[in-house]
Amino acid sequence: MIRDLKSHYRKLLEQHGPSPAAVQHINQESQFKRFEVLAEVDKNIDSVIDVGCGLGDMYEYLLQTNFSGRYLGLDFVAEFVELAKNKYGNNPNVEFSVCDLAVDAIPKGYDYILLSGVFNNKMEQNKTFMLDTIEKMFSSCNKGIAFNAMSTYVDYEAEELFYSNPLDIFDFCKRNITPRVALKHDYLVKKNSIPFEYTLYLYKDAMK
Repeated sequence: MIRDLKSHYRKLLEQHGPSPAAVQHINQESQFKRFEVLAEVDKNIDSVIDVGCGLGDMYEYLLQTNFSGRYLGLDFVAEFVELAKNKYGNNPNVEFSVCDLAVDAIPKGYDYILLSGVFNNKMEQNKTFMLDTIEKMFSSCNKGIAFNAMSTYVDYEAEELFYSNPLDIFDFCKRNITPRVALKHDYLVKKNSIPFEYTLYLYKDAMK
């Protein structure tokens, strides 16, 4: 269990500089694969909040898909937010802000809210934090949310990571948040492996 997540990520940034490794990704290829799956929430995303944005890499991915809408990146590590602002802040449609999900509200006014990797590190009350965050995201979005998490359907569990049962999380979302839920658990983010994580999509209205 990592006792101080902010210190953990600051140390990674110090060790690796502004790179995928600083935000706990193996490489950009696996990072962008996660973003690709999350973006499948809608083929035409007009506005998006990136929860746990790190260095703003999801915005870089979205640009490659011809995204031209509004983007807001939120992260609890101020150093990440400043680096992202320096890199992308000249775009009037792009904002970055420090946000601690445990205490801060998620802004409203954006169609979709996406989250990648925030639920992965083991900490106190993982599942409570996860479910509370999902509800907070859904109440703030206009159209829907998408998030990923490590799955219990694996052949190995790292001691420092949190794994959730995708069927339990699906059931919670379906019963308590919205009947419009989709689960994706067939993709690979690492070659020669098994699907060890999943993505859930939650919608406020039926997709056309």
